[in-house]
Amino acid sequence: MSCPLRQRDTDERHRPEATSRRKQVGERSSDCISRMISPSSSQAKLTIMRLVPVLIHLLSSAVVVASSSCSPSPPNMTVVDIHTHMYPPSYIKILESRSSIPLVRSFPQSPDPRLILLQAEVESLDDALANKPGAKVPGRPLTSDYTSLDQKVRFMDAHRIDVSVISLANPWLDFLDANISGNVGAEVNQEFSDMCARHPGRLFYFGTLPLTAPLDAIRASIAQLKTLKYCRGVILGTSGLGNGLDDPNLLPIFEAVAAAGLTVFLHPHYGLPNAVWGPRAADYGHVLPLALGFPMETTIAVTRMYLAGVFDRVRDLRMLLAHSGGTLPFLAGRIESCILHDGQLVAEGKVQPGRRTVWDVLKEQVYLDAVIYSEVGLKAAIEASGADRLMFGTDHPFFPPLQANEKGLWESVSLNAEAVTKAVGEGSAEAKAIMGGNAVRILRLHEEA
Repeated sequence: MSCPLRQRDTDERHRPEATSRRKQVGERSSDCISRMISPSSSQAKLTIMRLVPVLIHLLSSAVVVASSSCSPSPPNMTVVDIHTHMYPPSYIKILESRSSIPLVRSFPQSPDPRLILLQAEVESLDDALANKPGAKVPGRPLTSDYTSLDQKVRFMDAHRIDVSVISLANPWLDFLDANISGNVGAEVNQEFSDMCARHPGRLFYFGTLPLTAPLDAIRASIAQLKTLKYCRGVILGTSGLGNGLDDPNLLPIFEAVAAAGLTVFLHPHYGLPNAVWGPRAADYGHVLPLALGFPMETTIAVTRMYLAGVFDRVRDLRMLLAHSGGTLPFLAGRIESCILHDGQLVAEGKVQPGRRTVWDVLKEQVYLDAVIYSEVGLKAAIEASGADRLMFGTDHPFFPPLQANEKGLWESVSLNAEAVTKAVGEGSAEAKAIMGGNAVRILRLHEEA
């Protein structure tokens, strides 16, 4: 099964293996034609042999296309990546100045600075800073993929991505002191706006909010984002103001975001408590917190919002959930059953006939990205919210190829693209919608003003 993304044919034709295949095809074609021509038909032989270069070119082009790892996108399909991150220069400077997570730190054992974000990495960070024997280097390499706009555009070109909606990667501004977060937020948002202006029509972004600042400063940030040409929403973690997204004090912010017409891109960061993973969690790399902790974090946050009535109170709120909504598509039915059978909620009159269910919210106020890496997961997301509410994403620059010499397609990207093809059919209307059409419509990417 082919996927909707493929590198440019010109790139393929310059690879040594492609050149070798063309030579082999040409030799076989020439031999075949020669055997078809008798020695007495010299004029016919001359005429046909003149066609050999043309035939070789056509056959070699077919070989290149057939041998490519991904089939090309249909010419009328726009590919939009709505889940792609960057750290602008001002943000990197802040991380470099810190002594506690999140931070950027250099270690003798690593050629690149290390980006250390997860609470699960605290122990290995302390051991590495203390130069303990056998200490693991924490975090991940901070390569140019995280910081370079040129690298981002090259990635887009290589994967045939037409438009990207970039966003600040976690943990955003959640860790900043209240007295500086407003100014930092304004600077970061302006940096993203300036980056998008360098590639008009190809780049848009989700802004970030200074949630540790006073309410007036947060409202001012939302007002600023509304005026910025390429901003299409805000990226938000699950902490909110520090007490979760069901915090009543967050309602005015949700109302302001909704009134500004900005979509909330909800992204996890905090995961689950380290104790959940058991005493040998460090033996398993980042698999447990990333594969399980992040999706459960999103699931818990949105479920709390639903139980608190946030979606009913702010009907115009629109949320795009990372990683296909965590486990919500799979657990929504269980959540509903638990609500119906909860004596406390029933006694308090919170389970009334005709109430909006979790399923209703998923189909009316929630969008899901398609960063799920499998056909099975994507089908669950489609069933939960509808194919018209899903949007393709890559999660670039996270999950890069591990081999230093691997410069082709990222497998993490190909898996998501292939999942779309397998779930809804290659070239189908649903595939075109998920790969880009939905994002253009929902995020108004056809508008630059």
